Amino acid sequence: MMMMMMIRGGSNRVASTALLAAKGLSGEVGALSKWSYCGVRSESTLAVSEKEKKMDSSSSSSSSADGKREEKGIASYWGIEASKITKPDGTEWKWNCFRPWETYKADVTIDLKKHHVPLTFLDRMAFWTVKALRYPTDIFFQRRYGCRAMMLETVAAVPGMVGGMLLHFKSLRRFEHSGGWIKALLEEAENERMHLMTFMEVAKPRWYERALVITVQGVFFNAYFLGYLVSPKFAHRMVGYLEEEAIHSYTEFLKELDKGNIENVPAPAIAIDYWQLPQDSTLRDVVLVVRADEAHHRDVNHFASDIHYQGRELREAAAPIDYH
Repeated sequence: MMMMMMIRGGSNRVASTALLAAKGLSGEVGALSKWSYCGVRSESTLAVSEKEKKMDSSSSSSSSADGKREEKGIASYWGIEASKITKPDGTEWKWNCFRPWETYKADVTIDLKKHHVPLTFLDRMAFWTVKALRYPTDIFFQRRYGCRAMMLETVAAVPGMVGGMLLHFKSLRRFEHSGGWIKALLEEAENERMHLMTFMEVAKPRWYERALVITVQGVFFNAYFLGYLVSPKFAHRMVGYLEEEAIHSYTEFLKELDKGNIENVPAPAIAIDYWQLPQDSTLRDVVLVVRADEAHHRDVNHFASDIHYQGRELREAAAPIDYH
């Protein structure tokens, strides 16, 4: 009896041990299968992500390639190319700021002594305003006419631009033509700017002169802008007197050149091409044509002021376009 109970207990322990072993083995197998499943899943995820990266990189490279093709397409689509222009002698035209058909021969025979006698209050106000502006200029520059011309041209190019701009807006607001005055005034501003480009080759501005230009130009632009809005006839009359002073300044410049106080250097290449001057022209020839330009600007602005004084608008009179 005792023997049978021991055999049963042993068999139960063996069975339980076998059961535990089976459970452990199945657990290990399950863990192994689970690990293997996770491993396969991880590998598949990495593979997919790598594929996505490759696809993204390929798509980005293709998009960048498309971007290059697109840029090339835009450049080809607009078709803007610099045209090659030559002079009559066959040499290449080297100026981008103006073209051969914009050049001209200045009329140096124009009457330089014309003067509008101030009769009305606005005329006197314009006249004495210009005279008051001349005194600090004389003190600052004295006899340095090269620097004086260069600096004053930075201001002289303002009125034409302001007048042309305001007439442009007026034409848009009123749905009416300007009579060509927008173009005439912008031509004046461009011509004055070309004076500056020329004298930059003769006299180099110093740092404090550049600072002075920024200050004076900012003040003068706003003052002239407001003055033109209030009274165009006053604004044009003032510019007319300003041009008379410019004629006087360039006449003094010529006297200094003739006396030998200023070296009569060869004319800058830009001046020779712009005014169609001979190749052996000098600084004196340049001053002569610039002075003639100022005389023409004097006439245009006094004429514009006279139109307003007669109670008319500028568009009612044909603008003196290409008046050189």
